[in-house]
Amino acid sequence: MSATMVKYRVKPGRSRENADLIRAVYAELDEGGFPHIRYSTWMLEDGVTFVHVAAVDGEEKAPLSDIPAFKKFREGLHDRCETEPEFTQLTTKIGSYAGG
Repeated sequence: MSATMVKYRVKPGRSRENADLIRAVYAELDEGGFPHIRYSTWMLEDGVTFVHVAAVDGEEKAPLSDIPAFKKFREGLHDRCETEPEFTQLTTKIGSYAGG
């Protein structure tokens, strides 16, 4: 399993737009059935900082870049950002829990 965390801050007034674009990605993920990916997005308390965590099982290719809604999200990301996205490879999984 490989995982990546991406953190960035959007410009003031762009949080809702960014969140709506992210929700569209999740809607496509729900429709497409992508069993090999684990993906979550969080907005920090400041209302402008976003954190995405994507994990892909095994040697599978990350499908996000093939999803039209993700392409649309990425197209305007740099214009929406106050800080450039910071990518961090997560290397050692300690555990996870999804509840039920």
